[in-house]
Amino acid sequence: MAHEVPYGRRIADLAAERGDETAVLFAAMDGSEQSVTWRELDRRSNQVARALADRGVGTGDRVGIELRNSIELVLVVLGAWKVGACPVPMRWDLPDWERSRLVDVLGGRLVVSDPGLVKESAALSPDPMPEVVPPNSWGICSSGTTGSPKIILLTKPGVFDPETAAPFAASWGEVETPQIVLVPAPLYHTNGFSGITMMLSGDSMVLLERFDAARIIDLVERHHVTTFTATPTMLQRIARLPDIGQRDLRSLRWVLQGAAVIPPSLVRDWIGLVGPQRFIMAYGMTEQLGLCALRGDEWLRHPGSVGKPIREGEVRVLDSSGQDLPPGEIGEIYLRSPTSGSFTYLGMAAPLPTTEEGFSTAGDLGWLDADGYLYVADRRVDMIISGGANVYPAEVESALIDHPAVADVVVVGLADGEWGRRVHAIIEPRDPAAPPSREDIVGWAKQRLAPYKVPKTVEVVESIPRSEATKVSRQALVAERGG
Repeated sequence: MAHEVPYGRRIADLAAERGDETAVLFAAMDGSEQSVTWRELDRRSNQVARALADRGVGTGDRVGIELRNSIELVLVVLGAWKVGACPVPMRWDLPDWERSRLVDVLGGRLVVSDPGLVKESAALSPDPMPEVVPPNSWGICSSGTTGSPKIILLTKPGVFDPETAAPFAASWGEVETPQIVLVPAPLYHTNGFSGITMMLSGDSMVLLERFDAARIIDLVERHHVTTFTATPTMLQRIARLPDIGQRDLRSLRWVLQGAAVIPPSLVRDWIGLVGPQRFIMAYGMTEQLGLCALRGDEWLRHPGSVGKPIREGEVRVLDSSGQDLPPGEIGEIYLRSPTSGSFTYLGMAAPLPTTEEGFSTAGDLGWLDADGYLYVADRRVDMIISGGANVYPAEVESALIDHPAVADVVVVGLADGEWGRRVHAIIEPRDPAAPPSREDIVGWAKQRLAPYKVPKTVEVVESIPRSEATKVSRQALVAERGG
């Protein structure tokens, strides 16, 4: 359509409009900050594009980007778009065996694993590149440490459409733009990469090299950040800062939670921090099957819900035979939206189960209430069948994370001769010198959970092995404990 412009030209247009305004502010782990203007971003990404082209990258190619959060990573993404390629950010900390499998799946023209390419490109011309449309917007890597690697490749071409680029919070009312978007997540994760896509709308980005709860609040106060998206683990760590109640969060227009089920107590904490109309919860997946969401004021009327479909989406909860279930009954969650089917998998991943009507599922279990609000129980693959009863780890974790001595918790099912699989809680204590006992944890759980959901065993560890996106591999944790 006439109003759509290639991503590369969109950056040039923003440079012409915004010039010397800050486009990206990078907050490094050593406490330093570095900023880049829109004009610099355009010129430097032209140079990076030429460096990529000199290495054989062209229209339709895939470019793996194995860099930490950095301005260099952002420039390689933009440079890839300017030569018509598809950028695919990758984790930089994978073991060699897993990295090699992922690189094979990528099948890319180039993997950029050294920021030196960006530095070297400074000697090349910063003049505009020939205009080209990338056939694929971008790719996101997805796999557990013991699973088969896959890449979710968006089949939508790399063009910016202002008619569909409204801020997420605009579903509830007008949002002042441009925004100042803080990105605490790694750019290889959907939550992180959304910061770059929001820049295409003209928003400036405050990019952290690595998540740091205290640093985030400092940046919010100093740079008047208006929004950020975070996982429940990140939000928990921010909410538990000792001085959070005295910090100035007035610049925040909205905060978005995504990526996992959030404990109800944490929702109430954030409603208390920013207000019920500025805290938003969302449920969706990288495959863009559809989105459910709600604000804090809706959540207070439907506590525990992840919301209703937005952006012309639809949701159904089906039983094993594909029949719709009545309100309150747990089944598999199926979504459909105008973006359904706009992805493909690279790798050995099987296609998602899809109904004849075009509703697809990623395997999550949940239920609808009488008003059509969705509630997520857990992923089917994570569900623990203990003594013949279904236990959802997310529910147990939500109960245990409120224990005053618990900093982090993951619940898994371990093989057990009596129960089939027993509920096992892995605890990271707030104070390593005074960890909670098994009796403390079990007693706490008994006051909040049905007896069959209470952990049979409890393990205290120094820290739970989460990625920088705060993800954890339950498969790996189970395997390390004998299956």
